[in-house]
Amino acid sequence: MTSYKLMVKGVIKKADVLLEVVDARFPDETRNSEVERNMVRAKKPFIIVLNKCDLVSNEKLEKSKARLSKIAPTVFVSSKDKNGTTMLRHKILEVASIKDRDILVGALGYPNTGKSSVINGVTGRNKASTSAISGHTRGVQLVNAGSRIRFIDTPGVIPFDEHDEYVQGLLGVKDTTHLKDPIGVALKIIEKTCTENKKALETFYNVTIEGQDSYDVLEMIGSQCNFLKKKGEVDEMRAAVRVINDWQQGKLVI
Repeated sequence: MTSYKLMVKGVIKKADVLLEVVDARFPDETRNSEVERNMVRAKKPFIIVLNKCDLVSNEKLEKSKARLSKIAPTVFVSSKDKNGTTMLRHKILEVASIKDRDILVGALGYPNTGKSSVINGVTGRNKASTSAISGHTRGVQLVNAGSRIRFIDTPGVIPFDEHDEYVQGLLGVKDTTHLKDPIGVALKIIEKTCTENKKALETFYNVTIEGQDSYDVLEMIGSQCNFLKKKGEVDEMRAAVRVINDWQQGKLVI
């Protein structure tokens, strides 16, 4: 954990501009308050990048952008289809206000929020050439994006006191093979999706939700998917694994 703290401080110190890459499906859960405080204390400009915008409705995106823009300039992108990457490049040049040299941009955020894919989207290449920066944790690399922009790509930064398996399941930090309680994680996903966009969940699994709790919904999904045990009971574990995989692979869109 100490190495992460040192890595974060080193990147913030070196960078002219910082990107906090968050998952557009749950921007608040993937913001890192301690990293943000460090950036503010260092008086470094930062941009909030709402990545994976292709997995979220336009209405939700606009609401998130309007709210987060009060904290820092906010750009939403889809590294999958390169949507928004040109806007991000322009925003970096705008907030940096540096004319006489290259701009060094530090990218920070949770694992699996897509920092490297955002960088590759801006560079226009699937695999950017890199070179190690000495004195930092292995995995921190320089990426030349052209047009006076160079990125510092970093390993995923988990909040310094974050040990919640349910959050890690939501973020895709742990897949189903590494979760101790897949059913609990699936219930959290169902609860969140019902709150954010119940219709999307109903349509995706071809179920109708009318006041049932998250466990009942999980059983409905298991029944619809024909995940049954020998006596005809729903196999909740198979249903949970299906929900988690659909969520983490971006098939379940909210």
